[in-house]
Amino acid sequence: MKTTLRTPLSSLFVLSILLTPAASQTSQQSAQPEAAPLFTFQEVMIPVRDGVHLQTVILAPIVQKGPLPILFRRTPYGVPDKAPTEMPVSWKELAKDGYIFVVQNLRGRFKSEGVFKLSSQVDLNDPRDTNETTDAYDSIDWLVKNVPNNNGKVGMYGVSYDGLTTALALLHPHPALKAMSEQASPVDQWMNDDDHRYGALRESYDFEYAVLEQSDKNKNTHFEFETYDTFEWYLNLGPLSNINAKYLHGSIPYWNSTIDHPDYDEFWKKEAWVNQLHSSTVPNLNVAGFWDQEDPWGPWQIFRHAEQNDPDHTNFIVAGPWYHGQWRTAKADSIGLITLGGHETAREFRENIEAPFFRYYLHGEGEKPQWQASIFQTGSNSWHTYAAWPPKEAKATNLYLHSDGTLSFAAPGAKSARAYRQYVSDPANPVPYRQRPISPTYPAGDWRTWEVADQRFVEDRPDVLTFVSEPLDHDLTVTGPLAADLFASTSGTDSDFIVKLIDVYPQNAQKNDWKDEDGPKPGQYAQSLNGYELPIAMEVRRGRYLESFETPHPLKANKPIEWNVPLRDHDHVFLKGHRIMVQIQSTWFPVIDRNPQKFVPSIYKASASDYVSATQRIYCSPDLRSHLVLPVMP
Repeated sequence: MKTTLRTPLSSLFVLSILLTPAASQTSQQSAQPEAAPLFTFQEVMIPVRDGVHLQTVILAPIVQKGPLPILFRRTPYGVPDKAPTEMPVSWKELAKDGYIFVVQNLRGRFKSEGVFKLSSQVDLNDPRDTNETTDAYDSIDWLVKNVPNNNGKVGMYGVSYDGLTTALALLHPHPALKAMSEQASPVDQWMNDDDHRYGALRESYDFEYAVLEQSDKNKNTHFEFETYDTFEWYLNLGPLSNINAKYLHGSIPYWNSTIDHPDYDEFWKKEAWVNQLHSSTVPNLNVAGFWDQEDPWGPWQIFRHAEQNDPDHTNFIVAGPWYHGQWRTAKADSIGLITLGGHETAREFRENIEAPFFRYYLHGEGEKPQWQASIFQTGSNSWHTYAAWPPKEAKATNLYLHSDGTLSFAAPGAKSARAYRQYVSDPANPVPYRQRPISPTYPAGDWRTWEVADQRFVEDRPDVLTFVSEPLDHDLTVTGPLAADLFASTSGTDSDFIVKLIDVYPQNAQKNDWKDEDGPKPGQYAQSLNGYELPIAMEVRRGRYLESFETPHPLKANKPIEWNVPLRDHDHVFLKGHRIMVQIQSTWFPVIDRNPQKFVPSIYKASASDYVSATQRIYCSPDLRSHLVLPVMP
């Protein structure tokens, strides 16, 4: 295996945002004397119940007038080696209220003792078991007893893996844990989020992240691709078994676990820690991004599980127009080419939602949130609060696919031109999930914003079906969970179907800002939003798991069956003059591994000869009405 150490980004960029000052300085600035630190710095090794010691950094304000609450974050990405001399951008709003910030490396990472398992398994019935839940409990117990001048109240927060370690504390919270904000936490790595989507492997992400985390406990190590375009590298790789045969040679435990457990067996069910959560025991501010390219699903599942028993109404959800962790950046006033109406959504979230939440529960100041959901609605570019989520006034409305390539709220009639549309899916020529060349997932380049990329780059492919509505004559607001209900068949015995719901901008959406006689500046014409095809929701379903996640079944060739494709929660306005588009395809590579389209017991053990072309049909007849289900607001 070729690996190289590079500056960590993507999930790791969250760490730098949390811990470091503004990035670049001029040489003149760097020559100036270093500014005084804003916090005292103490590194300790906190003992937990099995005798392991965890590397922990404690940052207390230089000027502390009285006891303060502790804000605690647990991470696999490394702790600071000194106190910051400039306020980290994501601490600015919190620091005004005063906190003792504590950052801890997980067991087995960097100087922390023990073994890092890259696992969310928690067995509360085994008194000998140690895990992220028990380590959080023991660490909080030590902190409130040993950190000088704390007020006995602890809050936890974090994004991505740090969000997971925050959320896992919900399973057995320490009495001093008075508030938390899990942000983009995964909950069930087979069902959705980082590693799979309903059993379909997120090939490039799962492989590259496993290498990043388990190649070296003291480094964040990136796989070094010998091919510039990773699309080409993964395609030339061939069957997934070649990853171990040619590169890893069994050296990465998490990758081994992935390929050893293709189906939803006990291994993955134990990883699905959220199934142990049935009530709101600690006030929790869940945070999700609508275009989170890594963990868009988990926060909604935590929110729904905690809602099962929430007598004190302390379970909240916040969602916005963000990629993974973007709400921890300075402004988040845009994502890709999509501007957000002048809103600095990250700052607004921290200033108006996150800081008041912790202020109320840890300082006893301000007031409890009067809403259950606070959402930045895309399209209208405005913040909305909801007393309940999803809002009761949203009405499930079918948007039908028609065989002439149109979309409408009218169902297909008896005079439909034909019963279906079809295409040929060839695993040897898969549809790329973003425009080529595709850079490695880490260090992150366009990985962060690929979910808002203009989908015109695949619209003319013969293996992508496109359905589009007429321009809307009024704003259409969809608020709540979306879904697709397809009737489809394949000439093979296994298949994937990917569904994309897209907001198509008018051709005159954006005025040209150049003089006619000069023309556009280099690259400017391509940067326009005119005719832009903005993905709102995208998801994949794998045919072998339609009947059972635990036991895969082959499909019957050429037989139309129903495919339910959840498209997650959204709050979006399709503006007047825009059109609604649906794209359907059967490959999405290499973010999703190629389905051989011939049923085999395990795709991870498929041979090259198992990969075959298949004819895919989407039915749009009066009897088989493929449609999307949209929660339309009055």
